[in-house]
Amino acid sequence: MLNPNQDQAVRQVKGRVLVLAGAGSGKTRVITHRIAHLVHNLGEDPRSILGLTFTNKAAAEMRHRVESLIGGKEAKMVTLCTFHSFCMHVLRKEIEKLGYTRDFSLYDERDLQRIITQIARELLGHDGELPSLAPTLAALAEASQHAVLEKEAKGRTWHDQFSQDLYIRLQSTLRAYNAVSFDSLITLAISLFEEHPDVLDRYQERFRYLMIDEYQDTNPAQFRLAELLADKYQNLCVVGDDDQSIYGWRGAEVKHILHFRADHIIKLEQNYRSSPTILSAANAVIGHNQNRHNKKLWTAESAAEPIEIFHAQTEAEEAQAVVDRIIVNKQEKNLKWSDMAILYRSNALSRHLELALMQAPWQKDGRWVRGIPYEVFGGLEFTERSEIKDLLAYLRTIANVKDQEAILRIINLPRRGISDNCLDELTQENRSLGIDLWDLLIEVAEGRKDLPKHPKAVLGIRSFVDIVKTAQIRFQKRPLKDTLIWLLEKIDYKKAIQDEVKSEKMREFKWENVQECVNALAQYEEEMQTADTPEEITLQHFIANTTLARQTMQPKIKKQNEDKVQLMTLHSAKGLEFPNVFIVGLEDHILPHEKSAAETGIEEERRLFYVGITRARKHLTLSMARARMRMGKAEPTNPSRFLFEIPKALLKAVPAKVLS
Repeated sequence: MLNPNQDQAVRQVKGRVLVLAGAGSGKTRVITHRIAHLVHNLGEDPRSILGLTFTNKAAAEMRHRVESLIGGKEAKMVTLCTFHSFCMHVLRKEIEKLGYTRDFSLYDERDLQRIITQIARELLGHDGELPSLAPTLAALAEASQHAVLEKEAKGRTWHDQFSQDLYIRLQSTLRAYNAVSFDSLITLAISLFEEHPDVLDRYQERFRYLMIDEYQDTNPAQFRLAELLADKYQNLCVVGDDDQSIYGWRGAEVKHILHFRADHIIKLEQNYRSSPTILSAANAVIGHNQNRHNKKLWTAESAAEPIEIFHAQTEAEEAQAVVDRIIVNKQEKNLKWSDMAILYRSNALSRHLELALMQAPWQKDGRWVRGIPYEVFGGLEFTERSEIKDLLAYLRTIANVKDQEAILRIINLPRRGISDNCLDELTQENRSLGIDLWDLLIEVAEGRKDLPKHPKAVLGIRSFVDIVKTAQIRFQKRPLKDTLIWLLEKIDYKKAIQDEVKSEKMREFKWENVQECVNALAQYEEEMQTADTPEEITLQHFIANTTLARQTMQPKIKKQNEDKVQLMTLHSAKGLEFPNVFIVGLEDHILPHEKSAAETGIEEERRLFYVGITRARKHLTLSMARARMRMGKAEPTNPSRFLFEIPKALLKAVPAKVLS
């Protein structure tokens, strides 16, 4: 059953619709039922519906729910994906119109960082230590967030001339490598649509109904893309909550949802998650923001516990008090560890909490044990591990020999006697002559170019070129995993791991990861074969999917049946919920952060606190320390100003210590 406002949002399918979905108000339910209404009740072609999200997790959850409503066959015809996945799909088909080839490489943040550093060295004309590139990197990030097209770069006001020169040089370098960066996917799609109206018209005709989730998180590039796609039919439904706009630091602009040109505005204010006390506190806090749509969360539930609040003397005492309460909840209230989450403004606050959790004594099955299982949300992702990056670099080279970053990572893996000096000379020559590095390697391998200073490198280069060429032929056949297994044997990668890693356990761990990479390729082929709308099964497509997954992934909260206390930042907690939530470090200069003095910054910090409060379902505990270490010295603190915005009647002051 839908409530009246949800039902209105589902049925209003024509025109520009703004759905203001408060925390816990069932926005995913509205989006998925809206899709079902379009397909089953109105008879619209499911292929005419495009739903854009920010994470693969959100897209997958949406797809699962749509399948349960309209069935798998029609659900697979609906396009539900992230902004970046959508743009990747478009560019794979159309990018030749922009001067690239379809087998382009997709560079992640680290690949881009290496290229930027190299270009900076060339522009500054020295090989020594570079000055800080922070202002330049910030300018480049802003350019991506605002979809600054290559042709617009010269006419734009930049932080400095160096940033402008580097941006222009970066675009030409990526084009020469036949590569695009993750951040430029949206910019290139916009460029394609604006320079080729016929292409835009095709996609506008295809996707007559556009829905965007978490609209408050859009940056100017995403806003521009959405407006282009919706321009013809204007059937644009955006769903979001300005009160949860907390990503201004990465380019999101709350004005997109505050000033959305809407034909219809629908508010979802009934909350299905939190207790009345928690909602009253959240409403009171967020009500102090001036720049917001007026709305007020409410619930039909009546039972509610007060919000507990305590002051500890130090951050160590605060951490111990939180852990003691977690033990009490576990043993007296029979809660699971995973029912409890500790939230904080910055990762630096987790150290004392982790220490207290590791050392905590508690009773398990009648005996005393030490250490509470916990998990810090996030961690090193699978594709960030060195052995996986090695394999992906091999696959990227095989798929796109212009990918110089990939070549340089693995040309001497395993060791082939190719020195860094030799590679430096070759890369300098390739830049000065405007020749691809791969073409130079071919010349060396075929004996058309001598390396008098590096005679030993010639055999290594010849071996490398031969492996890549052979792999290119083999990867044209299926199954692809068989060629990957052949490649691992050909380069004897297992021995390479043994030579590089001393620890036997770490060797096993790395080899298990390598085997998992083979499994991933096999799974990709299997999934593509059974898809209702299969794309061509290619190595390039697998690599692109892998890179996209890494960049748009929301880390998993926990493995199935894994019972651990969750630790995370307030930013990471968005979209999650727990029965019991602890928010620690509620002091001025921490929350609000000391760098958020301007009123707009304070409002975003207040929204961040609001997000934290609304993660709690049943019980919320707030805490602070009277003194906290700064630069090795204990300094007195002041309670967060946000605490004084919560009505006293909702709070219950409790002592820090609960266990003797």
